Amino acid sequence: MNQNLADFPLIPRDNLFGNPTKAGGQISPDGKWLSWLAPVDGVLNIWMAPKADPSAAKAMTAAKDRPIREYFWAGDSKSLLYIQDKAGDENFLLYRVDAASGEETTLTPFENTRIRFVGGSHEHKDKVLIGLNNRDPSMHDIYLLDVNSGSLTEKLRNEENYAGFLADDELVLRMALKQNAEGGADFFKVIDGKVEDEPFTSTGLEDSMTTSPAGFTADGSVLYWIDGRGRDRAALIAEDVASGEKTLIAEHDKADVGGTMRDTKTGVVQAWSANYLRREWHAIDEGIGKSLEFLKERLPGDFAVQSRTEEDDVWIIGNDPLTAPSRTFIYDRTAGTLEPFYVTRPELEGAPLVAMYSREIATRDGLTLPSFLTLPPGTDADGDGKPDAPVPLVLLVHGGPWARDAYGFNPMHQWLANRGYAVLSVNYRGSTGFGKGFINAANLEWAGKMHDDLIDAVEWAIGEGITARDKVAIMGGSYGGYATLVGLTFTPEVFACGVDIVGPSNLETLLETIPPYWKPVVKQFHQRMGNPETPEGLQLLKDRSPLHRANAICRPLLIAQGANDPRVKQSESDQIVEAMERDGTPVTYVVFPDEGHGFARPENNLAFTAISENFLAECLGGRAEPVGDTLGKSTAEIRTGKDHVKGLVAEDA
Repeated sequence: MNQNLADFPLIPRDNLFGNPTKAGGQISPDGKWLSWLAPVDGVLNIWMAPKADPSAAKAMTAAKDRPIREYFWAGDSKSLLYIQDKAGDENFLLYRVDAASGEETTLTPFENTRIRFVGGSHEHKDKVLIGLNNRDPSMHDIYLLDVNSGSLTEKLRNEENYAGFLADDELVLRMALKQNAEGGADFFKVIDGKVEDEPFTSTGLEDSMTTSPAGFTADGSVLYWIDGRGRDRAALIAEDVASGEKTLIAEHDKADVGGTMRDTKTGVVQAWSANYLRREWHAIDEGIGKSLEFLKERLPGDFAVQSRTEEDDVWIIGNDPLTAPSRTFIYDRTAGTLEPFYVTRPELEGAPLVAMYSREIATRDGLTLPSFLTLPPGTDADGDGKPDAPVPLVLLVHGGPWARDAYGFNPMHQWLANRGYAVLSVNYRGSTGFGKGFINAANLEWAGKMHDDLIDAVEWAIGEGITARDKVAIMGGSYGGYATLVGLTFTPEVFACGVDIVGPSNLETLLETIPPYWKPVVKQFHQRMGNPETPEGLQLLKDRSPLHRANAICRPLLIAQGANDPRVKQSESDQIVEAMERDGTPVTYVVFPDEGHGFARPENNLAFTAISENFLAECLGGRAEPVGDTLGKSTAEIRTGKDHVKGLVAEDA
């Protein structure tokens, strides 16, 4: 029977972007406790239950404003640790919750401080190494933290602008790294708490994003590297610490080696992964290989090992069935059993979720862009990944730009497809995971060849009959927001409209206002974007800034910004909105006063999606769930352009 979009119900925004029922499942290292994130009075908090009795669950934290999004078990299983910032300022502090008593302690009680984790230990389960920038916001000093007592012992005062450190299982600092003049990194040995004067190895700019140390084995005899030196795609290398001899462990013909599974006690690599169009795991250890095959045979779609006991006998498995809500399982490797833990969003059971298709798109200069396409339900009768007739398209551009899009369940794709749009996510040049040549092809190409890639992808979609030339929108966050502004200023006739989420409009002021803790790596920004300290570099930054072309904008634009964003300051959005208003160009601008680089509070994320889908419906003609009372539940402030989005004026009244 032929179906069309109208035959499929709207998926409520809340089902995709509201709080999950449960998420972030883990098991304690000793295997006695299960933990997860779940709402308490509408805010995500940490919950815990005995593995032997999951029904005896209790909330362990009481966050009231911002959701807790990242937590982990202390190595001795006596406490749960989490990080939290304030209103999106990214000054993350570390908190401890005692598993027995529920007592909560702030382990890093400092102002304007962002912690970094340096190392944990199988041998010293009650301690971790952390970096603190409370002395100097641009540099992290290294401390040994006793997670039970809260005592901090300074191990190294970072007065030489080191960007990172590596420790062994004894929590002894072994390596420091610093940005060098070439835009790469110098790696220094640390002996008896002192960094040596000369580096033992280095990288230049071309290898800076594909080469990094990946940790020591527990006995300190082997140092692993993800290493792109002397090759295009990063390989897994084992270096004998005593002799310096290096051994190739694994490589992939199309993608960088990405992740590893390590023995929970010895730290020896047992499996590795690479992700070109889809993530692949390759086992080195026979036992790990059998377990991965066991899971592959029983779970549809993709899966990931997200937590392991110290004895490695129980794993927590996240399963992405792709067209159904994600599920989490408890895998007992000894018993050979796979038991359900929870469904993340049970309200999506039976919803008209759609498939994602991987595609390779050729650029005008011969690169291949790994990309991902989702089509609206009812538009692809034969399931070949092409709609039966062209449909409106949203080009969804990832941030970074040194990041990537990947295959799998994507709530943005599902939401937009359900509203009637094809959704195309493109790994344009500069995206990570596809070799250093692909990354370095983007150097000094912001709004240049990086944008050409996006235009080439649009042309591909039109040529394939996926969309029509006058029905393409561009949307994205951070660099994706910048790409949106570039699209509407450098190629103003290509896109029907744009949605910019925390995107910079002025590259010159963006680099002037980067967070202080990014200063140790600022040279890389200069060499990849444009160096404001040289006349040529400064001019390039001006030339590639959408702000200076704001008068070219002739299509509807929605801008969303967090007021406390430390990466892309609110002034980046303010500037271009002011320029558009001076020119009399319509723009809708929404600010969230309690958010940063993105929208963490579900109420605010729901408000943003409500505004966005009604904005897109007016531009492209898709479907939209009414705004309703969504904005009133959020902190959204519509600074201008309320009358350009259906439902906003009525909401205000």
